[in-house]
Amino acid sequence: MLALVEISGNQFEVEKSRKLNVPLLGGDEGDIVEFSNILLFNEDGNLTIGAPYVPGIVSAKILGVKKDDKVLVFHKKRRKGYRKLNGHRQKYSQIEIIDVIKN
Repeated sequence: MLALVEISGNQFEVEKSRKLNVPLLGGDEGDIVEFSNILLFNEDGNLTIGAPYVPGIVSAKILGVKKDDKVLVFHKKRRKGYRKLNGHRQKYSQIEIIDVIKN
């Protein structure tokens, strides 16, 4: 069973035992989180599209919190001698889908 789920404003294609990197979730490592914003279900070619959501629950386990690659932000003003370099590393949660249930 395949589902399209909205997590923190982003859409992810999920199925059982798939591992995903999603925006940072509130929770500790090992916690179980549930998502109910399911946009689409696909069961063996039987497609169910929500208007806006399909009733169901996707449960996942938080595997850990990681940091993404560093993004450098460089500011410069011509002929003024102004230069500024900032770096940023976005945090994300790594989750594993435990179960996809359609009501």
